[in-house]
Amino acid sequence: MLNSNFSGFLLEAGTDEAGRGCLAGPVVAAAVILPKDFSHPLLNDSKQLSEKNRQLLKPIIEEKAIAYAVSFVFQDEVDKINVLQASITGMHRAIEALEVTPEFIIVDGDKFRNYKEIPHKTIVKGDAKYLSIAAASVLAKTYRDEYMKKIHQEFCEYNWQKNKGYPTKEHRDAIRKFGATLHHRKSFKLLPEQFKLEI
Repeated sequence: MLNSNFSGFLLEAGTDEAGRGCLAGPVVAAAVILPKDFSHPLLNDSKQLSEKNRQLLKPIIEEKAIAYAVSFVFQDEVDKINVLQASITGMHRAIEALEVTPEFIIVDGDKFRNYKEIPHKTIVKGDAKYLSIAAASVLAKTYRDEYMKKIHQEFCEYNWQKNKGYPTKEHRDAIRKFGATLHHRKSFKLLPEQFKLEI
């Protein structure tokens, strides 16, 4: 059973991101403030849910949330500021876009920068402990998956509709065969053999 609140504040925002470990596409972050009495039997860390259940939860979260927002940090910016900073920047932008200012922020993971004067707490595996972080993880993942399916239409050789830009064998084989696209993160090691010197 996930906890509904950490801080005791009514307007507590949970925030999380998706796509940190991908070779292509954006890092997507979400922030969600849920009402005190919100509960849903399916809601859990998005990684533990089927795609079908994530899609089912998305409109429920959007309808029931006091406020929610999603932000995209695209690959060029990820390359510029590094993926950890991209994750934190994305979370900040999602919080900034909320229609209601949170009184407290709970963050999935152990890294965050202060956001304005609002107190926060980082929680390792927070998406499996708190409803608002789990809800943010579902929104971040579903919005990112939708985007990857969209760009798949143009670059179907990489099968992003299935692997979503993660470093699967199939994705790496396609990079080997067709090269990197404008959606690939240039700062990432796209292929394991990339840094082997030819002597």
